Amino acid sequence: MTDTVEDTIAAPALPSAAELERMYWVMLTTTLADARAQKEAKAGKLQAAFYPVRGMEAVCAALGTVLERRDQMVSTYRNLGDALAKGASLSAIMAELYGRVDGVSKGKGGPMHLQDEAAGLTATTGIVGSGLPIAAGLGIAAQLDGDGRVVTVTFGDGATSIGGYHEAMNMAALWKLPILFVCQNNHWAEHTPLDQYSAAHEFARRAESYGMTARKVDGFDPIASWQAVRDAVSAIRSGGGPVFLEFETYRLTGHTGTADYSYVPKDELAEALTRDAAPNFREWLIREGIATPARLDEIEKDAEAGVDEAFTYAESRPQPEPDQLHEDVFADKRLVPDLR
Repeated sequence: MTDTVEDTIAAPALPSAAELERMYWVMLTTTLADARAQKEAKAGKLQAAFYPVRGMEAVCAALGTVLERRDQMVSTYRNLGDALAKGASLSAIMAELYGRVDGVSKGKGGPMHLQDEAAGLTATTGIVGSGLPIAAGLGIAAQLDGDGRVVTVTFGDGATSIGGYHEAMNMAALWKLPILFVCQNNHWAEHTPLDQYSAAHEFARRAESYGMTARKVDGFDPIASWQAVRDAVSAIRSGGGPVFLEFETYRLTGHTGTADYSYVPKDELAEALTRDAAPNFREWLIREGIATPARLDEIEKDAEAGVDEAFTYAESRPQPEPDQLHEDVFADKRLVPDLR
């Protein structure tokens, strides 16, 4: 049976105080940078559409705390929190949003295609569900290498209706690939609510049918999210095969940074906003005696300054020169030199 949220929360261990503070920084920085990027998108300053991540900050922070730098991640176009949590430079992320040469993809990927191999952010994709087959391939490579690294792929609930999702899930379960499947269930597939595109709403239960461990977790709860990711990654590293985690959350903004979202039921959105991860986590850290208000004020000032610096840096950097536009686009070397 799928584990309940209560089972996950009952796990006794917590991250260290330093890790908890970093989780708060990741969530807060993601929230602030997300709001700023939406503002810049509406002003027409970005090179392409921006896809907000509001509502998913806790899941991103949990992944960033547990995953190691060597672990590989495949994300979606809604990737700001994933990239930041995995260790990509905020300044380089923002420069990519502006299409500048110092962006993580040299200004040629844009918001939908962040990539930073040094941080383990192997790929992000703009096609719904397309990251899962990529993760399956990376999982095969990791299994063959035998070095214990884990491949994580994040995707929204809408991706569970794509054919590549089912193919990747079946292959991963059949071959016991070291993959963590992270379904960020925000209840919206672009502009379509969950109950209008899927008759089955329990994605973790559906994942179990492939023969893999699956759990449903409160995606607004940073500690529950961290415990679930920790347990899953530990099981995968020990050779237990893939794990599917469904993080139930809610999209707190429109589909894109400039989109109207008046179609979202006001009562649902209002209820979801009461569970906003960063402010609630702040209260929890103080209540549990883990951090003082003064210490959290410092973290908040650092996050605000970091976001300001990143956007200032991004706007100041040059765009790629015309003669650079075709570099890094096509392979110019034989991947397998002796292959004829």
